[in-house]
Amino acid sequence: MSDTPTLLKVGGLKVAYGGIQAVKGVDFEVHEGELVTLIGSNGAGKTTTMKAITGLLPLKDGDIQYLGQSIRGRGAWDLVKQGLAMVPEGRGVFTRMTITENLQMGAHIRNDKADIAADMDKVFGIFPRLKERKDQLAGTMSGGEQQMLAMGRALMSRPKVLLLDEPSMGLSPIMVDKIFEVVREVHAQGVTILLVEQNASRALEIADRGYVMESGLITMNGDAKMMLSDPKVRAAYLGE
Repeated sequence: MSDTPTLLKVGGLKVAYGGIQAVKGVDFEVHEGELVTLIGSNGAGKTTTMKAITGLLPLKDGDIQYLGQSIRGRGAWDLVKQGLAMVPEGRGVFTRMTITENLQMGAHIRNDKADIAADMDKVFGIFPRLKERKDQLAGTMSGGEQQMLAMGRALMSRPKVLLLDEPSMGLSPIMVDKIFEVVREVHAQGVTILLVEQNASRALEIADRGYVMESGLITMNGDAKMMLSDPKVRAAYLGE
């Protein structure tokens, strides 16, 4: 994939908060059209890295480049307008709004009404369950349905790069299957994805490349399928 443009490049990233050095100098990149996964155990620094990329946490050191330009210090609002959208851990849907209203919030940076309506139909095509319940309050839905809504809302901003932070966390096995199916489908439609996951085997199965993060550092990276069969990865993350 190295001959395709690099959309996101993280170099020497260090993030500290509360006196703790959570990320200690991380380098990785995501090329156009790729699905890249960042795997690692809980507390490895994966979510902190995602928050730093999207301007939700300040950098102690290093740089983040998006579309060839540094985005260090840029606000999350500005980044969404440039096509960098994140589905946060814990989903963060607007619980007192309907599904339709939540999706409309995802398109708040846009004013192309006909295209917004077309994208709403596209999201309902990916998530039929959301269409069935489009007038239901988001707070009354199951965790899996809220995860679908959070992903649909992010897609409404027409992202160039979609960041997914632990999309399968806390979901039933059936819903986990559905979420990974949807991630694969969204990627097949041409959206570049950076996926953070504790479910390493499922993430590596659908990814092009993977990075392993331990204690704030990248300790391994490579082709996702090769990592899936690597004895060290299997022993550490796949319970073998």
